[in-house]
Amino acid sequence: MNDQVKINFFASTPEPCSYLDNRKSVSAFANPHMDMDMKTYNELIQHGFRRSGGYIYRPHCPSCQECISVRVPVRKHAYSRNELRAIKRNGDLKINIVPGRFRDEHFDLYKRYIKSRHGDGSMANPSKSDYHRFLICDWTDTLFFEYRCNRILIAVAVCDITDSGLSAVYTFFDPDYSDRSPGHFAILTQIQETRLRDLDYLYLGYWIRDCNKMSYKRRYKPLEAYLADQWVALDQPS
Repeated sequence: MNDQVKINFFASTPEPCSYLDNRKSVSAFANPHMDMDMKTYNELIQHGFRRSGGYIYRPHCPSCQECISVRVPVRKHAYSRNELRAIKRNGDLKINIVPGRFRDEHFDLYKRYIKSRHGDGSMANPSKSDYHRFLICDWTDTLFFEYRCNRILIAVAVCDITDSGLSAVYTFFDPDYSDRSPGHFAILTQIQETRLRDLDYLYLGYWIRDCNKMSYKRRYKPLEAYLADQWVALDQPS
């Protein structure tokens, strides 16, 4: 890491892993009391870190290294037949990109999504404060992609703008429109937006080989992984 970036890191207390059974997870957090800024974030995201709200973290489990940071080199990405079908299927949607701030319409959609997908987990029954702490940050350059069908908001994708690319933070959508594969379509539109901004990568967060929830990230080709402190091509299945 660049010597000009001086940061203290703290390890979280072990807690049950959200993705793999019978495992404990630990994260390394950048000092939450320091004044974080985009310059530092730009450096850290290239070393496998992510953000949750204003916190910057990376998995740091002593006996497990299954969480792998992945990104799409968008200049090399060629749309597959499946991706072209997803684009065509959603061709009637109106996409609007707005600054990353709180909106009641977004929050109402987020609550519907969480109730449908995470109704019995730690994210259940989110308050406005929960939503704000998770997605809104006052020091990041953040965009909200709005997807509308006949003016009805059906999905929102949150992403950050960094020096090297866009970072997909989170996507939530109306469960009644699941047949459109809105999460998949959101990533495809973020790949396109990354190209339009003349940036190199779309960061997708962490991929875990044995976690079905994460398997969708392997569909985007080519894909790079942060392994042994460097970004390398991740072999794709035939």
